[in-house]
This record gives sequence, C-alpha cells and structure tokens, in this order.
Amino acid sequence: MSTAAPSPADIQEEGASTLGVGIPQVTARAKVLGRAVYAGDIRLPGMLHAKVLRSPYPHARIVAIDTAAARALPGVRAVLTGDDAPAQLWGAHHKERAVLARGVVRFCGEEVAAVAAVSEEIARDALDLIQVEYEELPAILSIDEALDEEAPPLHPGRADNIGHEIRFERGDVDAGFAAAHLVHEATYTTHSQYPGYMEPMATVAALDPDGRLVLWTSTQAVNLVRLQVAATLGLPVSRVRVVQATTGGGFGGKIVEDDNQLVAGLLALKTGSPVRLVNNRLEDFQACCASVPERITLRLGMDREGLIVAKEVRILAECGAYAGLAGDVMHVSAMRSDNMHRNGNVRSHATLVYTNNPPRGAFRGFGGTQMQFALNSHIHNMAGQLGLDPVEVHVRNALKAGDVSVHGWQIGSTGLVECLQQATEAIGWTRKRQRPKDRGVKRRGVGVAGAMHVSGNRTIGNWDGATVVVRLNEDGRVFVISGECDMGQGANTMMSQIVAHELGLPLSHVHVLAPDTDVAPFAVGTLASRVTMSAGNAAIQAGRKVRDALFALAAPRWGVAPEALSIAGGAVHVTADPAQRATLAELARQAVWRHGGGGIQVEGRWDPKTVMHDADLFGNVAAAYSYAAQAVEVEVDTETGRVTVLDSYVADDCGKALNPIAIHGQTNGATVQAFGWALYEQLHYENGRLANGNFADYSMATADAVPMLRGGFVESNDPNGPYGAKGASETAILPGAPAIANAVEDAVGIRIRDLPITPEKVLAALRARQQEEPRHA
Repeated sequence: MSTAAPSPADIQEEGASTLGVGIPQVTARAKVLGRAVYAGDIRLPGMLHAKVLRSPYPHARIVAIDTAAARALPGVRAVLTGDDAPAQLWGAHHKERAVLARGVVRFCGEEVAAVAAVSEEIARDALDLIQVEYEELPAILSIDEALDEEAPPLHPGRADNIGHEIRFERGDVDAGFAAAHLVHEATYTTHSQYPGYMEPMATVAALDPDGRLVLWTSTQAVNLVRLQVAATLGLPVSRVRVVQATTGGGFGGKIVEDDNQLVAGLLALKTGSPVRLVNNRLEDFQACCASVPERITLRLGMDREGLIVAKEVRILAECGAYAGLAGDVMHVSAMRSDNMHRNGNVRSHATLVYTNNPPRGAFRGFGGTQMQFALNSHIHNMAGQLGLDPVEVHVRNALKAGDVSVHGWQIGSTGLVECLQQATEAIGWTRKRQRPKDRGVKRRGVGVAGAMHVSGNRTIGNWDGATVVVRLNEDGRVFVISGECDMGQGANTMMSQIVAHELGLPLSHVHVLAPDTDVAPFAVGTLASRVTMSAGNAAIQAGRKVRDALFALAAPRWGVAPEALSIAGGAVHVTADPAQRATLAELARQAVWRHGGGGIQVEGRWDPKTVMHDADLFGNVAAAYSYAAQAVEVEVDTETGRVTVLDSYVADDCGKALNPIAIHGQTNGATVQAFGWALYEQLHYENGRLANGNFADYSMATADAVPMLRGGFVESNDPNGPYGAKGASETAILPGAPAIANAVEDAVGIRIRDLPITPEKVLAALRARQQEEPRHA
C-alpha cells in the first residue's frame, strides 16, 4: 500500500528539511495578502511629497532658473536647484554626476530641480511653475558621432568621449588564425533594455531624533547606497541609515545608479521633514539605467573539427551621459565568454563611449547577454559552414570541471554539456533539424545556445564574502540578520531554508530581518548572482555555531559529550536515546539566565578563496561558475515578418536546486526577459527624447507571446557552493536571444545580427536574399 508524499507545507510544519523541496517563498504570503510594505507605502507624520523637474533637452546650458512662483505656492516647503545641492559629484567609478544639474544638462531626463510639498499634487503643480531658461547645445547621440575626431568632449577635463578602455591578449592570436581552417568575422549590435520591474524606484527619507538621515528605499544593496549617500551629501557614514523596504524587482536597475535616494535625502536634510519620492512610470523610464548597448565585432577561427583556435573581439559600448557601472558591464562582455572554451588565443579591445543619451548600466546578465548573442550566433554560423551540428561544436570546446580557463578561472563544476543535451533532447532537436524545410508562408526552425555566468565576483574590492548573524530567541525561534537584499529572487527563503536545516526547525520558525545598515553586518548586496554562494555559506557557518552552542549547553544535562547529541524537530536530544530531549526554547532560556549567560547570538562569515584579477585582468574572480543552455522552436511568417516562439526549454546548471520552485520562477522570468529583448523591447528616441516611456508603448513579451515555458536543472554540485548550490537568477537570460536568432536562420535562411529581431528587419532580410538569389543561380 502506497502513501502520498508529504506536502511542502507538511514538511515546513514538521521541521523536516526543505532543502531540495519546492516551497513558496517566505515572503509570498505578505505580498499576496497586500501586507508587504514597499517604500511607496510608508507614511510618516508630517511627511512631504517630492517631485523632480527633468531636462527636456539631451544637451543644454542652464542659463537661469526662476523658482519664485513655485516657492510661493501654498503647501510647498522646498524648491531646490543645483545651487542648493552639494558640489560633490557622484558615480560608481567616475565622480561626474551632480545630484541636481549645475550649469549644464547632458541627457533628456536629467534632474534639474526638486520640490517637496504637502501633497504630490501640489508638488507637481510647483514643477510647472519653475521657469528654466536653456541654451540648447549640439547633442551627440551615437557612438560614431562621439568618436569623431572633431566631436567636443561631453565632460570637462577630458580630451575625448572615451569613458573606459579595456585591452588584453592571451596566447598567440595571429598564429591561431593562421592555422585555422575557417575564419569568420561579423558585427552584431545590441540595444538597451529597460528593467521592467513592477515597482518603480522609491525612497522615503527622514531625520531621526538624533538628526541622522534614515532612508527606506527600494534597493539591491543597502550598504552601497549608504556609502554613496554619505559621500555625496557630505555626511559621516555613521550618520546615514539605510533600510531596504520590500522591493518589487530590480534586475540590476536598483543597485546604486539612481539619483532617487540622493534627491530624497537632500530634501529631508533641507526641510527637516520626512520626504517621499516615488517615480511614476515615465520618470522611472527616464531615470533608470537601461542595459548597455554594444556594437560587437567578433572574429573566430576554428579547425576542421570545430575546435576554436583563435578569438578576437572589438566592442564599442555606449554608457550615455555618465559612466556609472557601464564600464563593468563592458568588462564582462569583453572577457567572460572566453572562459567557456579551451581556446588559449584571445584578444579583446573594448571602448566605452559617452553620448548625450540617458545613462546605461547594470542589467540582469550584466554584459553577458550582449556577448553571448554574438558568440552563439557565430558558432551556429561556423558549424553550418563546417557541416557540423552546433551542439557538437559547443561540446567539443567546453571546459571541463578541473580546467583552468585562459583568464585563470578555476572551473570547479560545470554542467554546460549536460544542459545542452537536456535542452536539445527536450525540444526534439535532431529530428526537427532533419525534417524537410518548410516552403509555405509560415516556416519553422530550431535554434540552440549555451552560456555561462558567475556566482560571485571579486572585482568591486578584494572581498566577495558575506556575514550572517543568527540569534536564538527565548521561544526557540531564530532571527537571521544579513545585509543581503531580497528583491523577489528568494534570498530570504534561501537563508531561511539553510538555517532551518542546520537547526532542525520548521521554516516558519526562522525569520529574516530586513537589511538595515544600523544592525546588519556589512554586505556587498544582491549582484553578480553572489547571494546564494556567499550568504548561503555564511548562513551554514552561523547555523552550525548555534547548534554547537546548544549542544554545549545540553550535554551536561545527560552527562554525555556534545558529539552524542542530535538536533531535530525544534529540540536537542541524545542520539542513542531520543527520549532525553530539551526544546530549543528551554535551552534558549537557559542560555540567558545563567552565570556568564546572555543568550545565543552568533556570526557566520564566509569569503571565497578567489583571486581578484590583476592589471592584466587575470585571476579566478568567482567561487563558482553557472551554466545554461536553451533550445527553441520558432515560426516565421514570411508575409508579415513576425517571429513567434512556439517552444522553449531552458536547462540551468544551478549546482544544487535548493528550492526548485524558486529556481523555475527565476528561469522563467529570465527567459521571458530574453524573449522581450530579442523580439519586442526597444527604447525609441527622437533627437535624444524618449518617445515610449510607458508600458502601453514599450512592448514587452506578454502572455500571448510566450509558449508554455519548460525547463530543467543540471545539478553539478559545486565543491564551493552551499550544499553544492550555485547562483540561479541570471544565467538563464543569456542564451535566449541567440537561440531565437539561430532558429530564425534555420527557418528562413536569414541571419539577423541587429537586435531586436523585428518584423521589418526580417522582411528586409528576406527581400535582400531574394534579390541575391538570381545572381547566384
């Protein structure tokens, strides 16, 4: 007689481990019941509402600003301009951007003035009363214009419009190309993608009774925000407190590149009152850093068997008016994909260029999407010329576990080959490639792509670790205190699962506190898919320290050694005699009320044994490397040019699936974002002005454009990961666009190298091919 397996809810209630079990996120109930408190929900006594006046020009000199009428409007408490803001500039690497523009605006949407009033309506009315006299200046709106030798530099003190440059070479690239059987070169262009999170950027800023600045904000990195706000507003870092409010998505756009927290903080300091600043959707489109557009020229050499013997990359990347994190994104594009393959001959030259377009920056995949589009498209094309299956080319070139890449990356685990096999088998790859080609109006094709990403990244500074504090309360339940941010990806659930597992507790008995720089240990934040790796390992350390402390307390009760004890079901017991037990609540109270007591609160620390890259960009920067592959089937309508994704399967090497439901959710979300980038999303500018800054005109992939999303895991069990796990939030976005482009070529024989793959581009390419065919007949 069979019995039904216990449900996730039963497992959580009984205290059995939830590791590897698909469970809802611990934040889910608060969100679906409407109880979660986002920054925009916060209301404080005497709170003012802020709005920002933005530049209508991509480049102009500010001749004069008249704020008298706005200041006189009843209900207005402050009107600030660049003259009222600190002179200190801000930025991730280059300190080049003002809190409010001073003297000149460099992109349409730049912050010029800020208003705080007793209501949002009055604040908006006040914006209309601010009179700004501009002298419009010539705008540089493309990379080619910016690099023209006669182009004036956008920033004073610079000789040109180059914001950052990367050059490196490994091996003998020229000899590699000379020995290659096939050399192929092509140029690919990728465009900016808006993060599209549900919750626009928001901050509430206030002064506490001691005059310290407190920010409740939507962010991925509370400590990075605190450092930036303190440095820019001229405050000691200890005089700034940042608390993460519930965050409705980030996708890289809420790391530290937004002016929202600085403007809210400045208004709170000037007025002495709490200030709420929430972007509407248009303002968020204008203020948020979309992904970095790049022009990639890739030259690849292969031998007859499809082994890559040489690779050369030239990248022109556009950061917009301010560099922000765009240089770091370009860095990833320039070199990360080199570490997928065994090729030892690589050369790269990447240039970051200023324009008068809005700033570009971090986005899910962080530069990997751009380069993987070019590389996977290239591999598909060259495999065809060699008469090989592109999957076989990937497999033959893939680095194996134990290998060291051309840049010194130590591959502890890899499931790339298994991901390719899983995805292609699921979609019927071999059978569908061998079927006769469609000749009708609607034609089908299949495509595949592989990719890699990091799980952590020792590049911000020489530390990529985490600290997690676990406090045992007198009722036997625990608090987890961390500075790592959950913006919907499941960090809180992951840490809860780990601590509950180590202490034998039901998941409901573990509570993760909101990141708060006053009480949480320092944390880098949620970026580079690092939280599961670093915070997960730190949580294991903290959980085990609590367990050891409990064993040390309990052992004298029964006259046994700590090693003779076990922990489960919310209690410690003698392993050989489970009847001899004490609940965690009993032991927690004992830990307080005794000589030398005071309770159990421990700290777990973990820092990967990685190596920060040197001046030549050589070093093992991540504790683990994640892999993914995607296979798709598309249908191309040759009369309309429309591309429809009929089927998709993403295989994700996540090391170990700690929570399959959460990882499937992340994979599906990443897949849909990739569909949007490949086929639909495009920011339209007219003379530097955004023309589609809303969800009605900015086309994202909706339910009717997405097939039933399918996917699976490859559990490579990384030796450095917590229980073998790796990051699983970003890798799945990387292969989508090239897989679709490859499937389009398989369907109708055209290669689109300029994203997005719009109907207009498909029809133009089909016409061009038809015009070429008679010449080759």
